[in-house]
Amino acid sequence: MAIHAHPDDESSKGAATMAAYVDAGAEVMVVSCTGGERGDILNAAAGELAHAHRDLPGVRRTEMAEAAAVLGIKHRWLGYVDSGLPEGDPLPDLPFGAFALQPVEVAAAGVIKLIREFRPHVITTYDENGGYPHPDHIHSHKVATFAFEHAANPEMYPELGEPWSVSKLYYDRAFAPDRFRALHYAMIEAGYDSPYAERVAQWEADEDNQMFKWVSPHTTTTQIHCADFFSQRDQALLAHRTQIDPEGFFFAVPEHVYAEHWPWEDYTLISSKVATDLPESDLFAGLR
Repeated sequence: MAIHAHPDDESSKGAATMAAYVDAGAEVMVVSCTGGERGDILNAAAGELAHAHRDLPGVRRTEMAEAAAVLGIKHRWLGYVDSGLPEGDPLPDLPFGAFALQPVEVAAAGVIKLIREFRPHVITTYDENGGYPHPDHIHSHKVATFAFEHAANPEMYPELGEPWSVSKLYYDRAFAPDRFRALHYAMIEAGYDSPYAERVAQWEADEDNQMFKWVSPHTTTTQIHCADFFSQRDQALLAHRTQIDPEGFFFAVPEHVYAEHWPWEDYTLISSKVATDLPESDLFAGLR
């Protein structure tokens, strides 16, 4: 089970991993905490642009269904409203009813119900900073870790089904700086302009600062070799056409460069109820 903040997050973080496990016969479920209602329209060339301005929530549901079909995953909406990304100094208050304003124990109830129904052995989610500091990503982290901890407790939410103990919890490392540095030098070696040149230069001038300052400094413990599924990942991303610019950040590195120089997706094992040896190459290590 992968717990995400908005539709499109599942396709930009861990999508190839999910496609690989689906191909191997595993059941995979994505939980989207919000509908992405306050997302910007980032691709003006999207064919349904007028529709998106009129009914962005509806368009994002359609896009999510297409991405889920590409990846072969099951999908559930948690049902909360996107908080938006506040900007300014000072930051404005979040809008009434926003997901990030919901008490964790309330928002987590829906996730616990899904855990008890689906019975996953593994959960992936964001780190303490949300992968990046969007209020919905940070709240998704809080909700997911609360649900992981309490879904097995028969005294918590007894009305939501039989308790289920999830064996392993991982944080996604989509923004691991080592990956971007490796891809940066691979792009230069292959004769391409690197989209990461400025960030890498800043990082190498001051190694104590993360390339992405908001990335929690976890160590990568687990790398899933999934280069054969990068095409599915990209197709799923492109399904979110009002949110994903096909000429943008996520497609800045050619697939063959990725496959040769960083054919993995990266995770940090945070909690395991089964014995496993690190580093891992399988999210189900210790379970089979």
